[in-house]
Amino acid sequence: MMYKHGNVFARSFTRHDRKRFGYAAALCCSVVLLCLLAAFFHNLEHLPLHLKVLAGEDDRLLAVVEGVGGVPRGIITGKERATEGDEPLCRITDSGPDFCDVRGQVGVRGNYSTVFSVSAREGEEVESFRVRPYTRKGNPEAMSNVREWSILPVAADAGEIPRCTSFSGIPAVLFSAGGFAGNYFHDYADIFVPLYLTVRSFKGEVLFLVSDMNPWWFRKFSRVLQSLSDYDIIDIDKEQGTHCFSRVIIGLQYHKELVIDHSRPPHHSMNDFRAFLRNTYSLRRDHAIDLKDDNRGKRPRLLIVSRKRTRAFMNVASITGMAEDLGYEVVMAELDYNVSRSAEIVNSCDVMMGVHGAGLTNFLFLPDHAVFIQVVPFGGVEPHARLCFGDPARQMEVQYLEYRISVNESTLIQQFRPDDVILKDPVSYHKRDWNKFKSIYLDQQNVDLDVKRFRSTLVQAMNLLHM
Repeated sequence: MMYKHGNVFARSFTRHDRKRFGYAAALCCSVVLLCLLAAFFHNLEHLPLHLKVLAGEDDRLLAVVEGVGGVPRGIITGKERATEGDEPLCRITDSGPDFCDVRGQVGVRGNYSTVFSVSAREGEEVESFRVRPYTRKGNPEAMSNVREWSILPVAADAGEIPRCTSFSGIPAVLFSAGGFAGNYFHDYADIFVPLYLTVRSFKGEVLFLVSDMNPWWFRKFSRVLQSLSDYDIIDIDKEQGTHCFSRVIIGLQYHKELVIDHSRPPHHSMNDFRAFLRNTYSLRRDHAIDLKDDNRGKRPRLLIVSRKRTRAFMNVASITGMAEDLGYEVVMAELDYNVSRSAEIVNSCDVMMGVHGAGLTNFLFLPDHAVFIQVVPFGGVEPHARLCFGDPARQMEVQYLEYRISVNESTLIQQFRPDDVILKDPVSYHKRDWNKFKSIYLDQQNVDLDVKRFRSTLVQAMNLLHM
């Protein structure tokens, strides 16, 4: 006789017994399911990890590794994450900027200006560092506006590291927006070119920890910052907790003012940086007008950069008339706080001219093969002008011309006697003293351009657009 299993089960056990069997079966199924899940998650090594701070009385930097769904996969301790090898955490030189690349288990305590690093072996002596993450290390005036940070490596068994309040598997870069930030030239020379050089290879997968940051500075340059990082900027000085990372770079790579040495890793160039700027600001023109190719009926656009306070052109109408006679369409503009607007104006032009000053930094937005004319004021300004703009422009896809005004084109002749040392021998007067140099030759001088003398420079620029 065959019996149905259900009937036999029902006749052999009481209702209470059958409930106990049901609970046991459910428990067994749950155990089997958990075992299968554990085996599944154990093999997800390739998935991104996230760390969760251990609760408890001990405030050491310990973390639980989580996989998908928050399933714990073990504890990471400082010893297990200690950096291998004997490479120093920081590169400290007398002249170049400080630069640290800290890997392993790293905690950043913003309000204490401290970076903790579990990177030393037990019993090994470790060296701490004090750095200011800004590129002008040799300039006391600039560095006086830069917060000092302590880099504290500790042994794997040390207990003085604060507990993580957050963890990110994304690398972080800590740099200062102090120093000379706010001066448009220094914004690019000291911060954005070095920042691009440091982080471009991360392709946006990098967090910015900005020290000495002013809100207006962030608003002005938010498009550049957001183009280099896919994540929100952290004003690190105001952070009360400890942000933890597996890698933190403190400071920025730096080659020279507005210069990237393409021969050095990671082999970027200033042309790459200018292309990045054009993409960031959605600029339309990659190339200036080529007058030799079907453009003979078009007039190249000449931008005259105006200034209101010092080093201003006193005879704009005469300059404009002469340029129009030569065949230029003249655009007159003061390049102001609105970076997007300034970038569009500059990119729309084929020739840009202006008196030496921070506003000329906008030449970075010129299309390739455009002509950049720097008008150099009287008074031994040539070395400074060459360093800031002449040398950098020559390493880009920009054609550079320089016009040095004579003493008769300077308004200083209206302020000082002809035999005054300020006019007769400027270099002996200021003797390379920046404050004396700036106070006279940059802050008190305007330019009354000799249009007949300057005409040949604009003719040369027109010829370059035919090449």
